[in-house]
Amino acid sequence: MSRTETDSIGPIEVPEDAYWGAQTQRSLINFAIGQEHMPLPLLHALALIKKAAARVNDRNGDLPADIARLIEQSADEVLGNKLDDQFPLVVWQTGSGTQSNMNVNEVIAGRANELAGKGRGGKSPVHPNDHVNRSQSSNDCFPTAMHIAVAQAIKDQLLPAVTELSAGIAEQSSRHMRLVKTGRTHMMDATPITFGQELSAYVAQLDYAEKAIRNALPAVYELAQGGTAVGTGLNSPHGFAEAIAAELAALSGLPFVTAPNKFAALAGHEPLTAMSGALKTLAVTLMKIANDLRLLGSGPRAGLAEVRLPANEPGSSIMPGKVNPTQCEALSMLACQVMGNDVTIGIAASQGHLQLNVYKPVLIHNILQSIRLLGDGCRNFNEHCIAGMEPDAGKMAEHLEQGLMLVTALNPHIGYDKSALIAKKAYSEGLTLREAALALGFLTDEEFDTWVRPEKMLEAGSNG
Repeated sequence: MSRTETDSIGPIEVPEDAYWGAQTQRSLINFAIGQEHMPLPLLHALALIKKAAARVNDRNGDLPADIARLIEQSADEVLGNKLDDQFPLVVWQTGSGTQSNMNVNEVIAGRANELAGKGRGGKSPVHPNDHVNRSQSSNDCFPTAMHIAVAQAIKDQLLPAVTELSAGIAEQSSRHMRLVKTGRTHMMDATPITFGQELSAYVAQLDYAEKAIRNALPAVYELAQGGTAVGTGLNSPHGFAEAIAAELAALSGLPFVTAPNKFAALAGHEPLTAMSGALKTLAVTLMKIANDLRLLGSGPRAGLAEVRLPANEPGSSIMPGKVNPTQCEALSMLACQVMGNDVTIGIAASQGHLQLNVYKPVLIHNILQSIRLLGDGCRNFNEHCIAGMEPDAGKMAEHLEQGLMLVTALNPHIGYDKSALIAKKAYSEGLTLREAALALGFLTDEEFDTWVRPEKMLEAGSNG
């Protein structure tokens, strides 16, 4: 069953149970590309804009109060996830996001008309353009929704997840701050470090990434709304930009303000490019952590085997008893995706031809995917890997005892050249450092005990 809806192109049949109208239906036909649907957070952000605009237009006398109330009631249903199935459009549509803006306009109008007792869909008493889209354009609504969706996702999903992972690693770091092990540089044995010190680096790196994300937020809080078609604000009343930014801030609880230059807000996406760069920084950190732990956990017999990672599931369909570092693999894969998303975002943001960037849908799809992946990844990794991770103190002690770079402690006492000869002799002849040092006659047994003490090699200024 269907009903007839119309737009400037003409009439078109729309499914009877759909709230959307003609423009949404045409987009379904004209853009049957891929399976990547427009992200719901973006669509909910558009609904929030429609609610805020209705309030401002009502106060300004530009919208009848009863129409404004119907728009707000319908928008609230969208925001309450009651109409999620009414947003079927894909990312691969017009680069301004016009079809999705109209999808939201039509659904809100279609539901408002039903609430008014006039049947589902249609344009009376609530018109999708004249009322729901009053004082707005797709060209300022869509970038505003992009900023709202990103800011909300960062605040609600990502930052809490990063804090959770950082706290989990910090707890492990504190617990093992005295557990001495071999440090490694260039994938080769180096001077000693504690396991707690090793883990503390990850906490500091996560803190750096978190600060980068927070530092990118203020520009995201600046909204394009009020610029309308090309940034001039045509068809929006004086003061609308400031008023709707204040309304959106009040509705969302986030410090949104109007962008100081609407032309830049429509034509460029530097704020989201900077945010994507910060997300990439976090992805780089997560890749580092995942790869380090998978190396430290390699084995259990033929690898480093200094860390026991949780055995969450069988690792092989053919090798019985095999367990793999699956959490590290999942985290590193999503880091790859985020890095790839950043490349796409950079290219898309660079395509701000003249007064409008028309790569907005792919840009918001990628940045919201990055935020979601990073948030989910941090939480999952903390719960299923970090929390259950245990060091193998015995294996660490074994590696430390066999390590040749403890010879570095002798540099201040016998010099670099003699110390190097000890290390080379020990390595080539399969001797311990002590045995090689005594054989070369460079020091006594008592001096070796005094000078080569791993626990004294952990702080600056320590030389035995």
